[in-house]
Amino acid sequence: MEQPVTAGRATRSPGAEPEALEALVGEALTARVTLDEQGRVTGWNGGAERLLGYSARQMTGRRAADLLAEPIPVRGGLPTLAGLPRWNGDVALRHRDGRKLTVRVLAHHREPGTGAGAWLLLSALTRRQPRPALDESLVSWSFAQSPCCAMAIYDTRLRLRRANEAMEQAVALTEEEMLGLRVSEIVDDAAGERAERSMARVLRTGEPQYEENYLRTPGETREHAWSVFESALRDAEGTIRGVCLSAHDTTEQFWARKRLQLIAEAGRRIGGTLDVTRTAQELTDVTVPALADFAGVDLLAALDDVPEPPAQALPPDGPLLLRRVAMRSVTPGAPEAIVTAGQVDSYPEGSAPYESLRAGRPTLHGVTDPAFTQWLAHDPARAERIRAFGIHSVMTVPLAARGTTLGVAFFVRYRNPDAFRHDDLVLAGELAARAAVSIDNARRYTRERATAVTLQRSLLPQRLPRQAAVEVASRYLPAGGHAGVGGDWFDVIPLSGARVALVVGDVVGHGLHASATMGRLRTAVRTLADIDLPSDELLTHLDDLVARLSVEEEGGEGVETSGDVGATCLYAVYDPVSRRCCLAGAGHPAPAVVSPDGRVELVGLPAAPPLGVGGLPYEATEVVLPEGSLLVLYTNGLIEDRDRDRDIDAGVHRLREALALPQARGFARAGGTPMAPSLDALCDTVLAELLPQRPADDVALLVARTRALDASQVATWAVPYDPSAVAQTRKDVVAQLETWGLSDAAFVTELVVSELVTNAIRHAQPPIQLRLIHDNTLICEVSDGGNTAPHLRRARTYDEGGRGLLLVAQLTGRWGTRQGATGKTIWAEQTLSLQ
Repeated sequence: MEQPVTAGRATRSPGAEPEALEALVGEALTARVTLDEQGRVTGWNGGAERLLGYSARQMTGRRAADLLAEPIPVRGGLPTLAGLPRWNGDVALRHRDGRKLTVRVLAHHREPGTGAGAWLLLSALTRRQPRPALDESLVSWSFAQSPCCAMAIYDTRLRLRRANEAMEQAVALTEEEMLGLRVSEIVDDAAGERAERSMARVLRTGEPQYEENYLRTPGETREHAWSVFESALRDAEGTIRGVCLSAHDTTEQFWARKRLQLIAEAGRRIGGTLDVTRTAQELTDVTVPALADFAGVDLLAALDDVPEPPAQALPPDGPLLLRRVAMRSVTPGAPEAIVTAGQVDSYPEGSAPYESLRAGRPTLHGVTDPAFTQWLAHDPARAERIRAFGIHSVMTVPLAARGTTLGVAFFVRYRNPDAFRHDDLVLAGELAARAAVSIDNARRYTRERATAVTLQRSLLPQRLPRQAAVEVASRYLPAGGHAGVGGDWFDVIPLSGARVALVVGDVVGHGLHASATMGRLRTAVRTLADIDLPSDELLTHLDDLVARLSVEEEGGEGVETSGDVGATCLYAVYDPVSRRCCLAGAGHPAPAVVSPDGRVELVGLPAAPPLGVGGLPYEATEVVLPEGSLLVLYTNGLIEDRDRDRDIDAGVHRLREALALPQARGFARAGGTPMAPSLDALCDTVLAELLPQRPADDVALLVARTRALDASQVATWAVPYDPSAVAQTRKDVVAQLETWGLSDAAFVTELVVSELVTNAIRHAQPPIQLRLIHDNTLICEVSDGGNTAPHLRRARTYDEGGRGLLLVAQLTGRWGTRQGATGKTIWAEQTLSLQ
């Protein structure tokens, strides 16, 4: 008869006493035989000898088939079982004394190379003995003492009849105290009602039911996750006699899944933008309420406005100053927070954030911990807030990335009664590490983008020059997405003859490389404009420059670029005297013209490739603009939106509507006199109507309102091709200056006119023409039929000539020459305010 075993304290690892184990299990109570692949006996224990009477020495090496009294009831015999991992069944064997024995055999087929026999045959000798009465007691004890499953048995009226010890502990009631009660009466919770409805379905259908609950029962110190099974209990005839409810505690698995889900959610939500504040807010949004009731992110105030943070941003001593950049609470408004968003707070030595940042590791505190209470003793406001909200558990996790300490994240519980555990601390550290890398990326992006924006803005006009031809307003918006700063630019360039050049361009790509290329192109445009090239010729020269830049980039070594250099450009020259505007474009969107009566039209430009492509000529278009017309130049970022799949045609349509919008409201009136709308207001309206809050591409917008010079402000004379005509020309000029009230400028103007007209008669070809333009400045222009441009030179002491242009350059503010279709023009400009 089996003997009872007294439980004792385990002091050694399993397998430490194999002899004691063999003595306990009774090796000889099982017949064990091993066979090789040929079916020969390789092992024979004492149980096998007791079963069949043969000793190990007699059987080793013999064929096991010799022991069969009848063939095994499998077609083909034992060798055909070689492909099976296991076989079991009854086998008729012959005892040594000749008796026939029917034996239940379990055969395991072992993998080759295990060092044991190919087959292990087993047969329990004890199964041939009658079952002891102890078996029924074991069944009862196993139910009552099951350590891994809380179980209860209910009758067909769903009244409890039996409960094991685990169930008693879970609900903090004994079986006697629960006897006759329903599950909804034992667990006064929605989970109890759900379980009872499931048990009713089991009685009705006979099918088992499964559900998961997460709740705190009276017998538990914290909330647990339960996998609950309800199954029917049937008698021998199959009639349902009751329901068994078994609940498995899956809290650890439940929290493991929750942590994995939270980590996956954090990977999806944190770091989606390159914005420090939004990234920090994403961390708090992910962790509340899934992990904490309140979460906050504080960054070191020492990192504010630091271009490149040091490897060790923590100060060597003294309190730490931290700026709150994000927080989230289960309570609206986060009333439990001492520090508001954007506020800087000081944390002394001994405080939880201080110690966590100094040690560089996460810390877990209960509010009753000595170190925590000592800190609160010196911070009564924080202590009062903790008492008021019942805060009981706090985690502080450093935020560090790439060797730089950035700040700290706080996690607090007060509504959730469970204190943070070590697993929560590990999870918070993982989430904070992910967020720290994203925050550092955002800081680096912000710093690099600020550098690029600074470079970009330094290359753009700081203020638009004063000139008489147009009134201008402009806007430049850098891209708000991940693309970074691009190469959009605009410019206003005063030209001779009171004319003005308006330029808008866009370099392909983004970043510092695009900005630097933009600066080179803008400089080139100003240089080409200074020599007064026509619009189409200027773009041709610019196209050659971009092509050369592309070749340089391809041949550069160790220089990271974004590919071939490419750009678009629109160049327009407006003459307020003739009111003509000459435009040429290179792959750039067509400008819009708003007439004084409010009509909006696009200027039809000939199709032309972008700069750097080459192969096709650029053509100019000339239009006449009434005084007060608006000329609107822009880059494609204003009318395209790839993020919202808006095509160019739709963008152009919206632009035309936006330009017409201020005009549709009518002109503002001051004292009954019509006034045109403000250009700055128009720019703001256009941007607000067409652009999202964070445009995906750079945008440059230039709006110019045209002016026209009255005929009374311009005087023109045809000068005879005769040196004697110089005197009469001087007289005509003096008379005109007196008419304009510019007698003070007569002396200088006479000298300039005399020198320029004399040079034209001596060195050029007819026809010769003199033009004076009176606006903010006084411009003198002498045109002739020659193509040779004059040059300044230093005359020697005894030279009779060579000092004329030098004298003109000294007496005027600026001078120059420009080529025309049939000759050239030499001009000089005086600043009247200096006379």
